[in-house]
Amino acid sequence: MRYFFEISYIGTHFHGWQSQANAIGVQEVVEESLSKLFRREIKIVGSGRTDTGVHCVQQFFHADLDEKFNESIWIQKINSLLPKQIAIHSIKSVKDKAHARYDAVERTYLYKITKKKDPFLQGFAYHLYKEVDSKTIKKASSLLLGEHDFECFSKVKTDVNHFRCTIKRVEWKEGKDTLEFTIIANRFLRGMVRAIVGTLLDVGSGKISLTDFKKIIDSKDRKQAGMNVPPEGLYLMAVKYPTKIFLK
Repeated sequence: MRYFFEISYIGTHFHGWQSQANAIGVQEVVEESLSKLFRREIKIVGSGRTDTGVHCVQQFFHADLDEKFNESIWIQKINSLLPKQIAIHSIKSVKDKAHARYDAVERTYLYKITKKKDPFLQGFAYHLYKEVDSKTIKKASSLLLGEHDFECFSKVKTDVNHFRCTIKRVEWKEGKDTLEFTIIANRFLRGMVRAIVGTLLDVGSGKISLTDFKKIIDSKDRKQAGMNVPPEGLYLMAVKYPTKIFLK
C-alpha cells in the first residue's frame, strides 16, 4: 500500500531535502527513522527538493508499506525517532500509482525579509540592509504571472525537460520592519524563488528598471538575473494534490 506523509522541518542544519553522499539531507534522516521503525530498508520519494538551509512548513513524500495501517501510532512512533527539527503531521493512504512529486499540481513558497537586526529572526529571515521601493517591486512581480520560460531564474546545472512554469499568484506584504513575498505556481525550478526575490530587490533598489526586469525574463539567461538571496528566509509553505489520488 502506498502512503503520503506530510512533513515539516527546520532546514538550518540540513543540506536540503535530497540524500547526498557527503552531507546529511532530510530524506536520509527520515528513511533511517522509518527503516528502524519497520525493521527493514524503507525508501521514500519527496514532492520536490529544497536547498540547503531552506525551511519547510508543509511537504509530502510517499512510501510503500505492507504493515497494518494505524495513522496515530505511526505518527507517534516516527516522531519519537526523528530529531526535533523534523516532524510528521499526517499519513494518508493513496492510490498505488500516486506520486508525491509528479501528482503535485501547486506549490507555495514564502520568503521572509527583516529590515532591522532581530536576534529572534536569526536563521529564519533575510536581514536586508538597503532600502527598497515596495511599490516598484510589486509592479515588477506582476510581470511574473502566467506561463513563462523561467530559465533565467534557474540554476545552470539542473535536470529538467523544460523551464516553463505557470505562476498563479504573487504577493508582497509589508510590515513596519518586514517584507514577505508569497509565490504560488504549478512547479518551480531549482533556485528559482531565491533568484526571483534577489532580482526583484534589485528592481526595488533602483539597480535595474522594470523594463530591464522584463528583458531578463525574456533573455532566458541566468547571468542576467540578480543574485540568489540567502536560503534562511525561504519556506516551502504548501503542496497541493488532486483529491482523486486519495483513498479516503
